[in-house]
Formats: sequence, structure tokens, C-alpha cells
Amino acid sequence: MPMPRWWGHINKRVFNPRAIKNGRWAVLTHVGRSSGMPYRTPMEAHRVEGGYLVVLVYGSGSDWVRNVMAAGHATLTVNGEDVDLTSPRVVGEEEAFAALGEEVKRPPKVLRVTEFLRMDLAVK
Repeated sequence: MPMPRWWGHINKRVFNPRAIKNGRWAVLTHVGRSSGMPYRTPMEAHRVEGGYLVVLVYGSGSDWVRNVMAAGHATLTVNGEDVDLTSPRVVGEEEAFAALGEEVKRPPKVLRVTEFLRMDLAVK
């Protein structure tokens, strides 16, 4: 796991609500796999061909990732627009970097990010 889990708990309770309110980040709306409650998580998401790619700073074991994987879908709000996403899957660096444009900054090596979540645009 790239970032320590304790930092994720602080982030979830202190910084995430501020980031959502600030509106600068994309926000993923997903449903709890046990509770069925809706959750909103700010994140770094990048548009790629056919969908979006999300940097998994805390790894694929994060609650929100497990929620999205269990549900099979989520909604991403980007610049005030809701985008329905489906078919979530964890991909490695090679596939992620091939999908990302050259203009997108790669995560700093010190974070040891090796997993990314790729989701497809839902067909309407």
C-alpha cells in the first residue's frame, strides 16, 4: 500500500469534506457495499479513451475502491457535470501510463503508486 492507512482515515474525515466543498477535484459518488449508503470521495481522475482513470494513492484495498468494485458502477462529477461509469477494474502502471496522455503528470515515485482504477463510460 503506497500511503499509510492511518493517513487515509485522517484524509477521509478532515480533508475530503473540504476538498468536496472547494470543488476543485473530481468527486466520485458510490454506494457502500454493506450499508447501501451513498458516499462522495474527491479524487484525481483523468479522462482516457472510453472512460476515466483514477490514481489509487491508497491502493486497491481502500473502502471506496472496494465499494465501486462491488457495485460495478459509480458516478463521477467533473467540472459540475455527472458522468456515469461502469466496468471498474484495477490496472497496473503499464496499462495506465499507456492510456494517459504525455501531458498528465505521473504520481511521484515516493508515493509508490502501482495501481490505478479504470472505468468505462456507461452506454446510454
